Amino acid sequence: MEQRLGILGGMGPQATQDFYQRILDRTEASCDQEHLPTLILSDTGMPDRTAAILGGDAEGCFRRLLSDAQLLERSGCTALAIPCNTSHFFADRLQEQLGVPIIHMPRRAVAQARQEGWHKVGILATDGTVQTGVYQKECAAQGILAVSPPEDVQKIVMSIIYDEIKRGEKGSREKFALIDRWLRSAGCDGGILACTELSVYRTYHSLPDYYLDAMDVLAEECITACGYKLRMV
Repeated sequence: MEQRLGILGGMGPQATQDFYQRILDRTEASCDQEHLPTLILSDTGMPDRTAAILGGDAEGCFRRLLSDAQLLERSGCTALAIPCNTSHFFADRLQEQLGVPIIHMPRRAVAQARQEGWHKVGILATDGTVQTGVYQKECAAQGILAVSPPEDVQKIVMSIIYDEIKRGEKGSREKFALIDRWLRSAGCDGGILACTELSVYRTYHSLPDYYLDAMDVLAEECITACGYKLRMV
Protein backbone atom coordinates (compact mmCIF):
# COMPACT_ATOMS: atom_id res chain seq x y z
CA MET A 1 0.00 0.00 0.00
CA GLU A 2 1.36 3.39 -0.99
CA GLN A 3 1.97 5.69 1.95
CA ARG A 4 0.48 9.16 1.63
CA LEU A 5 0.92 11.93 4.19
CA GLY A 6 -1.94 14.30 4.83
CA ILE A 7 -1.05 17.76 6.14
CA LEU A 8 -3.88 19.59 7.88
CA GLY A 9 -2.51 23.09 7.59
CA GLY A 10 -3.31 26.75 7.11
CA MET A 11 -2.66 27.48 10.80
CA GLY A 12 -0.92 29.61 9.64
CA PRO A 13 -0.24 29.20 5.93
CA GLN A 14 3.39 30.33 6.19
CA ALA A 15 4.02 27.63 8.80
CA THR A 16 2.42 25.03 6.51
CA GLN A 17 4.65 26.03 3.61
CA ASP A 18 7.70 25.97 5.88
CA PHE A 19 6.72 22.54 7.22
CA TYR A 20 6.42 20.98 3.78
CA GLN A 21 9.77 22.47 2.75
CA ARG A 22 11.35 20.80 5.78
CA ILE A 23 9.92 17.46 4.69
CA LEU A 24 11.43 17.94 1.25
CA ASP A 25 14.77 19.03 2.69
CA ARG A 26 15.02 16.11 5.13
CA THR A 27 13.95 13.30 2.76
CA GLU A 28 16.68 11.20 1.16
CA ALA A 29 15.61 11.55 -2.48
CA SER A 30 17.35 12.01 -5.82
CA CYS A 31 14.24 12.43 -8.00
CA ASP A 32 10.54 13.32 -7.74
CA GLN A 33 9.45 9.71 -7.38
CA GLU A 34 11.56 9.18 -4.25
CA HIS A 35 9.73 11.86 -2.27
CA LEU A 36 6.83 11.18 0.08
CA PRO A 37 3.40 11.56 -1.62
CA THR A 38 1.67 14.36 0.26
CA LEU A 39 -1.76 15.96 0.24
CA ILE A 40 -1.86 19.45 1.80
CA LEU A 41 -5.10 21.00 3.00
CA SER A 42 -4.43 24.61 3.93
CA ASP A 43 -7.63 25.58 5.71
CA THR A 44 -6.99 29.27 6.26
CA GLY A 45 -10.60 29.73 7.39
CA MET A 46 -9.98 27.69 10.53
CA PRO A 47 -10.96 29.73 13.63
CA ASP A 48 -8.04 30.98 15.69
CA ARG A 49 -7.27 28.09 18.01
CA THR A 50 -6.19 30.15 21.01
CA ALA A 51 -9.28 32.36 20.85
CA ALA A 52 -11.57 29.34 20.38
CA ILE A 53 -10.12 27.35 23.26
CA LEU A 54 -9.87 30.21 25.75
CA GLY A 55 -13.38 31.54 25.39
CA GLY A 56 -14.65 31.15 21.86
CA ASP A 57 -16.28 28.26 20.04
CA ALA A 58 -13.97 25.37 20.93
CA GLU A 59 -16.51 22.79 19.76
CA GLY A 60 -16.85 24.51 16.39
CA CYS A 61 -13.08 24.51 16.00
CA PHE A 62 -12.97 20.79 16.82
CA ARG A 63 -15.69 19.98 14.29
CA ARG A 64 -13.86 21.84 11.53
CA LEU A 65 -10.57 20.10 12.35
CA LEU A 66 -12.37 16.75 12.32
CA SER A 67 -14.05 17.49 8.99
CA ASP A 68 -10.69 18.38 7.44
CA ALA A 69 -8.98 15.32 8.92
CA GLN A 70 -11.72 13.04 7.63
CA LEU A 71 -11.44 14.61 4.18
CA LEU A 72 -7.73 13.80 4.13
CA GLU A 73 -8.46 10.27 5.32
CA ARG A 74 -11.09 9.73 2.59
CA SER A 75 -8.55 11.01 0.07
CA GLY A 76 -6.25 8.08 0.83
CA CYS A 77 -3.87 9.58 3.39
CA THR A 78 -2.30 6.92 5.59
CA ALA A 79 -0.97 9.31 8.26
CA LEU A 80 -1.82 12.87 9.26
CA ALA A 81 0.28 15.79 10.46
CA ILE A 82 -1.08 19.00 11.95
CA PRO A 83 1.63 21.70 11.92
CA CYS A 84 -0.11 23.72 14.63
CA ASN A 85 0.75 23.03 18.26
CA THR A 86 -2.36 24.62 19.76
CA SER A 87 -4.59 22.34 17.66
CA HIS A 88 -3.12 19.38 19.53
CA PHE A 89 -5.42 20.31 22.41
CA PHE A 90 -7.93 18.33 20.30
CA ALA A 91 -5.53 15.67 18.99
CA ASP A 92 -6.51 12.70 21.15
CA ARG A 93 -10.19 13.40 20.62
CA LEU A 94 -9.66 13.68 16.86
CA GLN A 95 -7.73 10.42 16.86
CA GLU A 96 -10.72 8.61 18.34
CA GLN A 97 -12.73 9.52 15.24
CA LEU A 98 -10.11 8.53 12.66
CA GLY A 99 -8.81 5.30 11.22
CA VAL A 100 -5.36 6.63 10.40
CA PRO A 101 -2.76 7.90 12.89
CA ILE A 102 -2.13 11.52 13.75
CA ILE A 103 1.60 12.02 14.24
CA HIS A 104 1.47 13.91 17.55
CA MET A 105 3.87 16.87 17.37
CA PRO A 106 4.06 17.82 21.10
CA ARG A 107 4.40 14.18 22.19
CA ARG A 108 7.22 13.51 19.73
CA ALA A 109 8.97 16.80 20.55
CA VAL A 110 8.95 16.08 24.29
CA ALA A 111 10.26 12.58 23.62
CA GLN A 112 13.13 14.18 21.71
CA ALA A 113 13.84 16.54 24.62
CA ARG A 114 14.01 13.51 26.91
CA GLN A 115 16.46 11.81 24.55
CA GLU A 116 18.58 14.95 24.72
CA GLY A 117 18.75 14.49 28.50
CA TRP A 118 16.77 17.63 29.30
CA HIS A 119 15.14 17.77 32.73
CA LYS A 120 13.72 21.28 32.74
CA VAL A 121 12.37 22.95 29.59
CA GLY A 122 10.82 26.27 28.77
CA ILE A 123 7.66 26.10 26.65
CA LEU A 124 7.46 28.91 24.08
CA ALA A 125 3.93 28.80 22.72
CA THR A 126 0.62 30.59 22.33
CA ASP A 127 -1.51 31.39 25.35
CA GLY A 128 -3.84 28.60 24.22
CA THR A 129 -1.10 25.98 24.20
CA VAL A 130 0.31 27.17 27.52
CA GLN A 131 -2.94 27.56 29.43
CA THR A 132 -4.41 24.24 28.30
CA GLY A 133 -1.25 22.42 29.35
CA VAL A 134 -0.68 20.64 26.04
CA TYR A 135 3.08 20.43 26.60
CA GLN A 136 2.98 20.29 30.38
CA LYS A 137 0.97 17.07 30.16
CA GLU A 138 3.43 15.45 27.76
CA CYS A 139 6.43 16.59 29.82
CA ALA A 140 4.93 15.24 33.06
CA ALA A 141 4.35 11.86 31.38
CA GLN A 142 8.05 11.70 30.48
CA GLY A 143 9.49 13.01 33.73
CA ILE A 144 10.42 16.48 32.50
CA LEU A 145 9.64 19.73 34.31
CA ALA A 146 7.92 22.19 31.97
CA VAL A 147 7.97 25.88 32.81
CA SER A 148 6.09 28.70 31.13
CA PRO A 149 7.20 32.33 30.80
CA PRO A 150 5.93 34.90 33.28
CA GLU A 151 3.21 37.22 32.02
CA ASP A 152 5.53 39.95 30.73
CA VAL A 153 7.68 37.50 28.77
CA GLN A 154 4.64 35.59 27.49
CA LYS A 155 3.34 38.84 26.01
CA ILE A 156 6.58 39.12 24.02
CA VAL A 157 6.16 35.55 22.78
CA MET A 158 2.62 36.31 21.64
CA SER A 159 3.74 39.54 20.00
CA ILE A 160 6.32 37.74 17.88
CA ILE A 161 3.69 35.16 16.88
CA TYR A 162 0.71 37.41 16.17
CA ASP A 163 2.10 40.90 15.57
CA GLU A 164 5.04 39.81 13.44
CA ILE A 165 5.17 36.30 11.93
CA LYS A 166 1.44 35.95 11.23
CA ARG A 167 1.58 39.36 9.55
CA GLY A 168 4.35 38.28 7.20
CA GLU A 169 7.23 39.85 9.10
CA LYS A 170 10.41 38.03 10.07
CA GLY A 171 10.28 38.69 13.80
CA SER A 172 12.31 40.87 16.13
CA ARG A 173 15.69 39.58 17.27
CA GLU A 174 15.59 42.09 20.11
CA LYS A 175 12.31 40.68 21.42
CA PHE A 176 13.54 37.11 21.15
CA ALA A 177 16.70 38.04 23.07
CA LEU A 178 14.50 38.95 26.04
CA ILE A 179 12.87 35.52 25.88
CA ASP A 180 16.26 33.83 25.64
CA ARG A 181 17.47 35.75 28.70
CA TRP A 182 14.49 34.54 30.73
CA LEU A 183 14.94 30.88 29.68
CA ARG A 184 18.58 30.82 30.72
CA SER A 185 18.00 32.70 33.97
CA ALA A 186 15.24 30.21 34.83
CA GLY A 187 17.76 27.38 34.63
CA CYS A 188 16.17 25.63 31.67
CA ASP A 189 18.18 22.97 29.86
CA GLY A 190 16.59 24.30 26.68
CA GLY A 191 13.51 25.81 25.14
CA ILE A 192 10.93 24.10 22.96
CA LEU A 193 9.65 26.15 20.03
CA ALA A 194 6.09 24.99 20.62
CA CYS A 195 4.39 27.24 18.10
CA THR A 196 4.90 26.83 14.36
CA GLU A 197 5.20 30.60 13.94
CA LEU A 198 8.25 30.39 16.19
CA SER A 199 9.50 27.60 13.93
CA VAL A 200 9.12 30.07 11.05
CA TYR A 201 11.09 32.60 13.14
CA ARG A 202 13.86 30.02 13.40
CA THR A 203 13.85 29.61 9.61
CA TYR A 204 14.57 33.34 9.29
CA HIS A 205 17.05 33.56 12.16
CA SER A 206 19.77 31.20 13.25
CA LEU A 207 19.13 29.72 16.71
CA PRO A 208 21.51 27.52 18.73
CA ASP A 209 20.91 23.89 19.69
CA TYR A 210 19.58 25.22 22.99
CA TYR A 211 16.25 25.35 21.13
CA LEU A 212 14.29 22.27 20.09
CA ASP A 213 12.01 22.97 17.14
CA ALA A 214 8.82 20.89 17.43
CA MET A 215 8.09 21.35 13.73
CA ASP A 216 11.47 19.89 12.80
CA VAL A 217 10.73 16.87 14.96
CA LEU A 218 7.33 16.48 13.28
CA ALA A 219 8.81 16.66 9.79
CA GLU A 220 11.34 13.93 10.54
CA GLU A 221 8.72 11.74 12.22
CA CYS A 222 6.44 12.04 9.19
CA ILE A 223 9.20 10.90 6.86
CA THR A 224 10.21 7.86 8.88
CA ALA A 225 6.64 6.90 9.87
CA CYS A 226 5.76 6.67 6.18
CA GLY A 227 8.75 4.45 5.47
CA TYR A 228 11.06 6.99 3.85
CA LYS A 229 14.68 7.69 4.74
CA LEU A 230 16.07 10.82 6.35
CA ARG A 231 18.75 12.77 4.54
CA MET A 232 21.86 13.05 6.66
CA VAL A 233 22.76 16.65 7.58
